[in-house]
Amino acid sequence: MSYGRLGRRSRAIGAWLQERGLAGSRALLLYPPGAEFICGYMGCLSAGVIAVPGVPAQGRRQNHRALTRMKRLIADADVKVILGGRQVIESLAGMAEDFPQLADITCVITEEIPDEAENSWQATEISPDSVAFLQYTSGSTSAPRGVAVTHGNLMDNQRVLTEGFGHSPDAIAECGGELFVSWLPVYHDMGLIAPVLNTLYLGGTSTLFSPLHFLQRPERWLTAISRYRPHTSGAPNFAYELCLRHATPELMDRLDLEPWRVAFNGAEPVRAATLRRFSDTFATAGFRREAFLPCYGLAEATLMVSGSSVGAAPTLVSRSDIGSLGARPGTADAELVGCGRPGPGMTVLIVDAERLEECPEGEVGEIWVAGESVARGYWRNTLATREVFRASLKDGRSGFLRTGDLGFLRNGELFITGRIKDLMVIDGRNHYPQDLELSAEMCHPALRPGCTAAFSVEDGGLGEQPVVVAEAAPEAAPEFDQITALIRSTIGEAHGLSVRDVVLVSPGTIPKTSSGKIQRRASRTAYLEGTLSVVGSAANSSVGAAVGSSNGSGG
Repeated sequence: MSYGRLGRRSRAIGAWLQERGLAGSRALLLYPPGAEFICGYMGCLSAGVIAVPGVPAQGRRQNHRALTRMKRLIADADVKVILGGRQVIESLAGMAEDFPQLADITCVITEEIPDEAENSWQATEISPDSVAFLQYTSGSTSAPRGVAVTHGNLMDNQRVLTEGFGHSPDAIAECGGELFVSWLPVYHDMGLIAPVLNTLYLGGTSTLFSPLHFLQRPERWLTAISRYRPHTSGAPNFAYELCLRHATPELMDRLDLEPWRVAFNGAEPVRAATLRRFSDTFATAGFRREAFLPCYGLAEATLMVSGSSVGAAPTLVSRSDIGSLGARPGTADAELVGCGRPGPGMTVLIVDAERLEECPEGEVGEIWVAGESVARGYWRNTLATREVFRASLKDGRSGFLRTGDLGFLRNGELFITGRIKDLMVIDGRNHYPQDLELSAEMCHPALRPGCTAAFSVEDGGLGEQPVVVAEAAPEAAPEFDQITALIRSTIGEAHGLSVRDVVLVSPGTIPKTSSGKIQRRASRTAYLEGTLSVVGSAANSSVGAAVGSSNGSGG
């Protein structure tokens, strides 16, 4: 799609919204992957309508989740109009009985709005403080909340992204303007604000394709990078793991990844083992370890907060150098990956959330953020906005965003260790669930990357004890007993923990957010209620599994 074509479609959709007096109202966007979402989004912005990206339903199970989420978004945002593709809008017409709210909402197939409608479009007065869109949080630890992102927030974060990804005029010229290749969902902040909006901000070119097509055949991502030769492309850590599982000699022979300058990795824990294995495996195809750019961000800060340096190998720190972070040296998760320094204009503090004091360098605490990229707050939620976006230190410094994430600073670089609400305290020691999840996933190829949930449950007089739920390939059924035993022993040796229960479940059944993050609390609830789609279980209510000692010798 050319810029001229995008401009015409945006103004046509914007004019349609203006003519119906919808300026200032909220429009839910429900599109399948494709350029029409971008037209609808930009049409909202051009008309002064607040866009609300939504998740279109895909399949029966996802249909129920998507419908539940859509109802919440419509109610919370007080949506007045739904913009979408033909199939989505037509499917909504059949939901009137189960979804009476639709009777008061205008639904429109935007591709049917004629180009000629642009002739009646009028420029809208907006300011940096005008709300551009509502980015609903992924809800990994709570119900989704609408983050009110202003035009000023978007512009500031585009500056952060541009510098962070090294999108200088020289770099853009060197890659012929080919900025991104992306399969990331455009209804999520990472897929929208980086590959779509940064391309518009800089006037470059991006190649986009469906996340479903990536999941069906992960090699399509690398093939597209090899073909279109973008400067930047990236994804959460699990995507690199999927590529590793589908790496074949034949694939290597036809890939050329040498032009790939920035391979960003964010939105979920960045794994040192993944970076190392991906770099080693795809080196024969021209991939360089220095292309990896681990980064950190969140919807409440529009998107990007920090990122490692372009052209420099990621910083790895041994957990044994930091202190007791819940892992043993020599295991797969014995290193932490640095997520770089804060972007221009961004301030990052590590805070003792109980004492409201800044932590010394190297000490783990809650990550607090300030800067022009930090959003206005949560839509129509004054209490949550005050608690999360208006935090103050004991020394009087104020106006900080409490991220709910744990981490530390070392030589000015940010390291992420986990989420406050997911932290497990067992026998007086802190354990991060993502560390247990990684140890479990890497112990057997039948376990799907990024599809494991670890959490703790009360076990009588023994206190909190860990449970691991993992998605397993059905063809591995004869090995399920062996796999569960292997998970137990691996976590025992790596973390010194006796696992109360290991449950193997069907692929695609662990609760996740719209952005693909594990919902550990929802997984815990399903476990306690007995609603997991179990394919294999090794319950051990007496917690008698062997526990590795610090030297790995059984204890």
